[in-house]
Amino acid sequence: MNIFIHQATENDYPAIEKLVEIAFQNAPHSDNTEHILVAKLRQNADFIPALSLCAKDEQGQIIGYVLLSKIMVGNQNELALAPIAVLPEYQGQGVGKALILHAHTVAKSLGFSYSILLGDPNYYQKLGYQNASKFGIVSPFDVPDAYFMAYPLYSPPKKIAGIVVYPPEFGV
Repeated sequence: MNIFIHQATENDYPAIEKLVEIAFQNAPHSDNTEHILVAKLRQNADFIPALSLCAKDEQGQIIGYVLLSKIMVGNQNELALAPIAVLPEYQGQGVGKALILHAHTVAKSLGFSYSILLGDPNYYQKLGYQNASKFGIVSPFDVPDAYFMAYPLYSPPKKIAGIVVYPPEFGV
């Protein structure tokens, strides 16, 4: 299967929000509001269009989406990966991985040092994510260390330390 990744456009967002809603419908740790979060984050003054990416199949259907949003870690601007969403019938085929790796490349080109997320270590560790605490990055909420992860965009990783501060749209 060929997939094509590009920056999401205003015309893509109705389909993206529907895709995100469908992708999280049966997710075990979802409150089923991720599509609303996407809409709110697009309105944030710190929204970075280049980090709002969608994947399309050969027919031009949007089959996946990833968004990286600005967060603060200590006194540094970094990024939170949330959400990553793939239509159920395309899951397990590398769409999410392709979106995340492309997003990392764009984030690094924009000068960011880390991508940070809350998620399943069984999936994200395969993509190089590690416990965020290893880098001095602290979660603002009580979660098991293994689920709060960071991906350094540079090797060796840049020095960083602090509690993550999410935009208000995250409700943290």
